[in-house]
Formats: sequence, C-alpha cells, structure tokens
Amino acid sequence: MNIYRSTQLFALLSVMAVVAPRASQAGTVATYSYAASLYDGRTAETVGPELQSLFGPRSAHIRYDSRMIAAAEIAAARAHPHSTEQCWGYVKSALLDAQVVPTRPTTEYAREAGDELETKFGFTRIGVMSPFDAPVGAVLVYGGPGAGHVEIRTATGFVSDFISATPSSRPLLGVYVKRS
Repeated sequence: MNIYRSTQLFALLSVMAVVAPRASQAGTVATYSYAASLYDGRTAETVGPELQSLFGPRSAHIRYDSRMIAAAEIAAARAHPHSTEQCWGYVKSALLDAQVVPTRPTTEYAREAGDELETKFGFTRIGVMSPFDAPVGAVLVYGGPGAGHVEIRTATGFVSDFISATPSSRPLLGVYVKRS
C-alpha cells in the first residue's frame, strides 16, 4: 500500500469515527421527536390519492393528524414558486387556519417564531439537529442575517411562502412540535 492510499484510508476512518456517534445520537433524537408530535392514533387518517403528491408516494400507508394535513395543504396551496420573503406570515396563516393554534401569532420576525410557539401555543422544541429528521408537520425555525426563516416539514420537503425539496441553508435554531 503506498503512502497516498494510507493517508486516504486514515482520513476516511477518522471522519467515520467522528460522524458515527453523532449519527447514532441523531437517530435517537429523531425517534423521540415523532412521539412528541401532534399525532393521535384515534383521530389520525390516511391521505387520499389527491394528497399523495404533497405527502409522497408511501403516504397512502401512513396515518396523519388531520390538523397537520390541513396545515400542509393550506401552506402548499398558498405557496409561490419562489420566496416572497413572507415565510412567517404564511406559516402563521396555515397554523391558524388549520386550527393548530387558536389565535394568530404576533411576533414579527421568523427567527422569533420558536419562542412564541413555545410560550403561547404549547409547542415543544425537540432535539432534532437536521431538518430532514424533523417529523412531518413540525415547524422549523432558522436564524441568520435579517429576519430568519421558518417552514413546515412535509413528507416530500419544506413549505412556507414557497415549496422546496431542500431545507433552508440558514442555521437551524430549533424544530417545534405540538403535543396532542
């Protein structure tokens, strides 16, 4: 084995040693997060063929909380192809119209959404480190420059004032779910 190959192998094993424990922890956290969602088996329902394009091809075999189905439908129906820089307004409206929250949230900036959802509306911040590990229906809050960003996790991606298959590139501040 030449020195170049040895160096590559050492680098690969070093990265795996650092990443593997984090991946294991993330899996544990993600498992907990689903238990903390709005899901209630007594009222959950499957989605019909018309919603499978929003929730993904395997959604016909999964039962969803009807309020989160409604919030995702509302957000997706109102979403634009590109950002209008009004993400928090669109998410507020979707949560209110789906009766996930009893009154419209009042914070101005998206980065403030998590605190308000926790203190006024009974949401819980869960320890999810990756937006892809967030449960369907979770509200993801991002920081960064300006007002930040907020979006709702769907089975096929993320929605706020626009639909995207990938999450925001801003720093994730928290993932919030509402216990049933």
